[in-house]
Amino acid sequence: MAENKLPFAEGASINRPPMFSGVNYQFWKVRMKNFIESIDRGILNAIVNGPFIPMHVVDGVFTAKCFDELTDLENKKIQYDCVAKNIITSAVNLDEFFRVYQCSSAKEMWDILEVTHEGTTDVKRACKHALI
Repeated sequence: MAENKLPFAEGASINRPPMFSGVNYQFWKVRMKNFIESIDRGILNAIVNGPFIPMHVVDGVFTAKCFDELTDLENKKIQYDCVAKNIITSAVNLDEFFRVYQCSSAKEMWDILEVTHEGTTDVKRACKHALI
């Protein structure tokens, strides 16, 4: 029986995120964005823009709200980052997990994976110039 050498051995699923083994990051990134957006666009927003932090103003100073002061909508928005972190850590192999497990937000996790596998903006620009 032939061994499957593809980086994504499992098929597409609407219930499980696509697994990332450290190979073909661009392919995984597109699949992952589609998977997350299909669950709730608020989760993708938490990854792209960072976690929602509810604030209130006291004498012109912004302070984070206490848990007891949160509305249902604010709780839901806060939960998006928690769900996003769970999806990302569930979708990576052990090597990639150890890159991101100490991150405090899903955006930070996503950014680390992106820089690790795509490079910084300067690196991408230099690669484009080298190709030209």
